[in-house]
Amino acid sequence: MAGDSSDQHNPFADFIALQDEAARRFLSVIAPGAEPKLPEPADWPEWAEAAQRLQELWLELQREGAKKEVSTFPLPDPAKWAAMAEHWYQAMPLAEPEAQRRFWQDSFTLWETVLGQYGIATGIGEMKPGEAHLPRKDRRFADPRWSEQPFFALIHQTYLMMAEQAMGMVEAVEGIDEDQREQLRFATKTVVDAMSPAHFPLTNPVVLDRIVETKGKSLVKGMEHLLADLRRGQLTHTDPDAFRLGENIAATPGKVVHETPLYQLIQYSPTTEKVLKVPLVIFPPWINRYYILDLSPQKSFVRWAVGQGLTVFMVSWKSADKDMANVSWDDYIRAQIGAIDAVRERLGSESVHAIGYCVAGTTLAATLAILARRGEADKVKSATFFTAQVDFEKAGELKLFTQDAQLKAIAQLGESGYLDGRYMAATFNLLRGNDLIWSSVIKHYLLGEDYPAFDLLHWNGDTTNLPACWHRNYLRDLYHGNRLVIPDKLSADGTPIDLTRIETPAYVQAGREDHIAPPESVHRITHLLRGPLRFVLAGSGHIAGVVNPPGSGKYQYWTNDSAAPDLQSFMAGAAEHPGSWWPDWIDWIKARDDETVAAKGKRKPGGRGDKVIEDAPGRYVKTR
Repeated sequence: MAGDSSDQHNPFADFIALQDEAARRFLSVIAPGAEPKLPEPADWPEWAEAAQRLQELWLELQREGAKKEVSTFPLPDPAKWAAMAEHWYQAMPLAEPEAQRRFWQDSFTLWETVLGQYGIATGIGEMKPGEAHLPRKDRRFADPRWSEQPFFALIHQTYLMMAEQAMGMVEAVEGIDEDQREQLRFATKTVVDAMSPAHFPLTNPVVLDRIVETKGKSLVKGMEHLLADLRRGQLTHTDPDAFRLGENIAATPGKVVHETPLYQLIQYSPTTEKVLKVPLVIFPPWINRYYILDLSPQKSFVRWAVGQGLTVFMVSWKSADKDMANVSWDDYIRAQIGAIDAVRERLGSESVHAIGYCVAGTTLAATLAILARRGEADKVKSATFFTAQVDFEKAGELKLFTQDAQLKAIAQLGESGYLDGRYMAATFNLLRGNDLIWSSVIKHYLLGEDYPAFDLLHWNGDTTNLPACWHRNYLRDLYHGNRLVIPDKLSADGTPIDLTRIETPAYVQAGREDHIAPPESVHRITHLLRGPLRFVLAGSGHIAGVVNPPGSGKYQYWTNDSAAPDLQSFMAGAAEHPGSWWPDWIDWIKARDDETVAAKGKRKPGGRGDKVIEDAPGRYVKTR
């Protein structure tokens, strides 16, 4: 009858049947017996609905691109990737006869080895699940589905072989210096990582299974995630609605007690009856938001330090806008001195303990040198440096972005007076592309997974803009020119900078796996400072190596009471300690001065007669 759908022509079903037949023919050769199952007729409407929604999203994506409103989006642009691949290909010896011969020889050997595991090339019979012993291992292909079928095993094993050969060719290129080789090494890894078969739906068995399981809904959800990120101009790593500033993140109680156009100064409320007489002022990096040190209560360094009896102040930097185009390093140094003086004046304290994290630690070193030159070094009782570099000769992969061509490009990006924080986020993500870019592409675009609620990833995506003048000069003078280590080569606020004048006791922390401030580079500060110094190497990297509370039970740290000329010598005589280094730090702080006072008066911000500006976390941290 006319109303019976079984008698009607169904083009969607015909399309599936054609795809099914093609897959059957291919798999009958490469994997006998492993045939895809045709979707049940009852499921066809859901597949059709998913296909229609994908088409709508694709058209929407095209419209968004035509508006040119997403030009700052830092995900790989196909045209840019093609250009990069072209330059990379020209620099590599891929067309050399010996390279070609080695490639094909290794390929045939690999294919014979891999297919032989499945009884295809050697005729040893059908392989039982889990029996394949593939020659190359990589955590990106750890899922058993990558090895259960020879098609996917061959694809990812061939990719890993090609990746090995490409990286090996970098070392064989002649006629380039070490800096150029390092640039080529980074470019090669970036291109090779992007080419992984895990990043394409048709060559990723996990993605294919998810598409079938969800009847195409995973692709729809992934496309929705992609479109949202394009509009946002940034990769999303975590649930954007999971955290609220002042509620479940950056929530340690306190008050904003001082404010300038560049920063707000937060004082946290004490939780002990007595507090150490010498207060602590923390200078976080202005490349990100300050609350990396005040994440969830269990991870908050601020909350922990307050609980140890410290009167804690935090500088919250303002995200740059066009009115901050001419803000320079001098302004940040003046800001540090101003914050130190504001804390001293507010509490009537002769000195402060100071912490500088990353770029703010580099700046703190310059600040200390200036105070020493001016005869005001006693304003700072001690200085702590979290993953901070002052000698940039061996500054790691970030130096790849500070060559003349890159500096010129960065100058163009900052023509509006500030550098969009999303570019910095993309740069840092590239340094760990598989973890911070491609894993997210697979999970949230290809598999359509929901975003997790992860405070650290939320902070990582909460970018800040940078003043163009500061950023340009910082890269040129420090990363490119390494001028900070040369006495009086740089000046700030009218005072020459000589780090060898610093006699302030210092606690220097580095992360063993830090890819932004390599520990070998951080350790070099010990060659310059002239006061008592304790160097501590923490397990993990730039963030987790710092944010490692005692209750986490994670990682370890190393200490060595003997002077060491370099990191290798330090480690040779170092003692390893389990867990967090925070208790070691507070013991060191108390050894500088353990005198206590009652936690009253202005030690309790916002009390009777104490005029404050607003509750923590303040306005500046919320400025976008």
